[in-house]
Parts: sequence; C-alpha cells; structure tokens
Amino acid sequence: MSSVFKLPVQLKAILSSAIARLTADQVPSPRLNAEMLLMFTLNCDRAYLFAHPERELIDEEQSRYDGALGERARGIPTQYITGHQEFWGMDLIVNPAVLIPRPETEHLIETVLALASERRAGGQECPPHTTPLRILDVGTGSGCIALALAKEFADAEIYATDISAAALEVARANAARLRFEKRIHFHHTDLLERLNLSGLDFVVSNPPYVGDSEEDQVQLEVRKFEPRGAVFAGSVGTEIIARLIPQAYAALRPGGWLILEISGTIAGKVEQLLEDWDQVRIIPDLQSIPRVAHARKPKR
Repeated sequence: MSSVFKLPVQLKAILSSAIARLTADQVPSPRLNAEMLLMFTLNCDRAYLFAHPERELIDEEQSRYDGALGERARGIPTQYITGHQEFWGMDLIVNPAVLIPRPETEHLIETVLALASERRAGGQECPPHTTPLRILDVGTGSGCIALALAKEFADAEIYATDISAAALEVARANAARLRFEKRIHFHHTDLLERLNLSGLDFVVSNPPYVGDSEEDQVQLEVRKFEPRGAVFAGSVGTEIIARLIPQAYAALRPGGWLILEISGTIAGKVEQLLEDWDQVRIIPDLQSIPRVAHARKPKR
C-alpha cells in the first residue's frame, strides 16, 4: 500500500487558508489564532512568518498544523494546544489543569508594585524599607502571580497555595523553568488552611468569582475546557472570597494588604465584605470594568 504525500504548500497560502477556515468556524480572532498555531507548528516567531512567506511546509508540518486548527475549531483554547501562555513578560506552561493567565490579571501585579512602592518610601506607618516583603498568592494555578512577584521583588519571601494538586504541578514546573523554584514555597491546601502564616505584607488572589447564574455569559470555550473550580465560586460568585477574607485578615500584619481580582458583578458585594477593613478601593481595568479590590488590615 503506497503512502499519499501532500504537495508542499507555501507559508503565505496555508496561513490564508487557515484564517478562512477559522473564520468559517466562528473562532474569535481568526488571524491571531492561525498565526499562533502556525508559529507553534514551525517553532518560530511572528517575524519569521512575515519574513518567509514563500517558505514551503513539508507533509509532516501540514499535518500537524491541520490537527492544531481542528482542535481550535472544536473550541479548545490555543494556549492548551500550544501548552504556553505569556504573562508579565514570562513564557508559562499551561494545560487544562489551570486557568489560562489573562492580561487583566496583570493589574494585580501593578497594584502590589504601587503599594509596595509607597511602603518603600517610608513614613510613620510603614516598617523599614529594608524589610523583605512577605507575600502569599492564594489559588496560584499556573503560578503566574507568584512568579511575576518573584520576578519583581528579588528578596521577597513568597508563598503560593492551590487546592488542586494538578495545578501545583504546573506551577512548580513553571517555577523550575524560570529558576524561581527556591524562591516560592508551594502548598497544597484550600485557601490558607493549615498554613499557620502570620505577619504577611500582602495576600494576593485571583479566586473563582463567577456566579452560577452568570454561566451563560461566560465564553463557551471557558465553560467547556478551563477548570470549572477556578472559574465558578457558587450561586452568587462571592462564596470563595467570603471565606478568603477572614483567613487573609488573620495572616496579614496590621497594615498589610489584601488584593483580589473581581468582576463588576460582585464589586458591591465585595466592598460590603470588606467593611471592617481600611482603604477599601475598587480599581477598573482598561475597559473600565471593576477588576481589582484592595483593602488594608487596620493598624488598631
């Protein structure tokens, strides 16, 4: 039985065909997805795609690209197909055990940086600027938040928790790839249970915050492929946050900060849950959607 070989196809032509295919399948951002999957197939960057439009794909490359396009057309996120996602300038491993890191989560890092800068500036209410920060990332998933903070604060003492052992495997792998494995202390636990931590400067979290009643408003591919436990919190969306707030309060030093990713749907409820805290503020993202809640543990 003879094998059937595909004729070589030029890069420019196969990319145009892929964009048309994903468009017909109603895949969001078809050009971006087609380019990312072709970069993955050829192990190249975007500059290479545009610099070599006449480059011919061999049979094996065509087959792998076709397979990747087929998975994307079925709704599988591009990041799960390639196994990678960029966050805070870092290339992270991702798989269906973890939520795909998103640009809006970088607002959490920006908030920590801003508050830490105020702390370093000193003042009567601040500890000495030479004291290393002690930070906890709750529900670390891929490790993106803890890793970004390790990147920004070279001397910080960083802890990270997750209820999912599979997610922690991914986070540890990312820490090892980025050579931060000795900088971050990972713990398999539910929120802060059994951690016995105290005196923290920051508790940071991107917790599940979508309510079951909002399920129809969540993208189908998120509902179908990303870990449900990392997205949905319960009937109203604040169930996990309501448990986290008192645990964070106990672990923070007086004057320490809790920083949460939230949505506009629950912003008002989160403010109510934080009524015993100081300096409660809701910060919008670039689309003017409430995205970050921060609050300071009273010094009294």
